[in-house]
Amino acid sequence: MKPEKKDFRIIFLGTPDFAVASLDAIVQDGWNVVAVVTTPDKPAGRGMKLTQSAVKQYAVEKGIAVLQPEKLKDPDFHETLRSLQADLQVVVAFRMLPERVWNMPPLGTINLHGSLLPQYRGAAPINWAIINGEKETGVTTFRLKQEIDTGDILLRRTMQIGPEDDFRTVHDRMREIGAQVLVESIQGLFDGTLKPIPQDMADTGNLKPAPKIFADHCRIHWNKPAASIHNQVRGLSPVPGAFTTLHGKTLKIYRSRPILETQINPPGTPFTDGTKTLRFATPDGWLEVTELQLEGKKRMTTMDFLRGYRWPQA
Repeated sequence: MKPEKKDFRIIFLGTPDFAVASLDAIVQDGWNVVAVVTTPDKPAGRGMKLTQSAVKQYAVEKGIAVLQPEKLKDPDFHETLRSLQADLQVVVAFRMLPERVWNMPPLGTINLHGSLLPQYRGAAPINWAIINGEKETGVTTFRLKQEIDTGDILLRRTMQIGPEDDFRTVHDRMREIGAQVLVESIQGLFDGTLKPIPQDMADTGNLKPAPKIFADHCRIHWNKPAASIHNQVRGLSPVPGAFTTLHGKTLKIYRSRPILETQINPPGTPFTDGTKTLRFATPDGWLEVTELQLEGKKRMTTMDFLRGYRWPQA
C-alpha cells in the first residue's frame, strides 16, 4: 500500500524570508514537516534584542518543532535529527551541511538554488546574473553532495530578467517560483517519477560563478561602460548597494540609467544641473543617478537630494 503525504516525514532547513515561501508551500500542500532547522536567535536592532529567524517565526506560528544548533557537527544535534526519522530533508537558503547530516535520510537532502545550475554556483546567484547583464535566470532543485551546488538536478524552471529589474524584484519573483518547483520536486521524489540528471548533462556553456558579495564588488569603477555599471547598480540594489564617492563622502546608488553619448570628461566626473539631474561620466557617456543615499543621509530620489544639497563651487 502506497504511503500518504502525512506519513512522509520532512525536515526543513532554512533561515531568511526567501525560505519561508518554500516552507509555507510545502505545509500548504499537505506534507508532514516534522521539524525545521534554523540559525540561533541573534541580537539585533538598537536594543540588541534577541531576534528569531523568519523561518523560526513561521514554524512557531504553525506549531512545528524548531532546532537551532550552534554547530552543525554537534553529535547531540545529529542524534536529534536521527530520532526524527525523516524520509527527506529540504534546504533553502541555509548553511553548508556536513555529509553526516545531508546523507542521513533515506532519500537524502535536496536544495533549492537561485539559478539554472550548473550556471551561477555559489552564494549570490541572483546578484551575479543581474550584474552580468543576463536576460534570464531561474531556479533549480538538486540533490546535495560534497562539492557545493554540484549535485544531480531534479527540476529547473526559467524566469526572465527585465531591463528595470533589480535584485529585490528578481528575488521576490524567484521566491514564489522556487516554492512551486520545490513542491513539485518533493512530489516527484515521493511518487518515484523524478529522475535526477547529472549537472554535466544539463549545460555545455562556459560556467559563470556566483561568489559571495564583498565590498569591492560594490565599489563602482567608472572606467567601465555605462551599461555595465548600470547592471552593477541593479544587481546590488537595495542591498548591499553599489557605491562611489561624492565630494569625499560615500554615495550609494540604488537606481540609474545609462546614457550613451560622446563626452570629454574623465570617467567618474560628476555633473549636476542643480535641480533634478546627477550624472557621472563613463568612457561611453554617462550614468544618470535617479535614486541614492549619501553618507549620513536617508535614501531618496535625486531631485529630493539636490533640493537640499549644497554643491561645492569650482
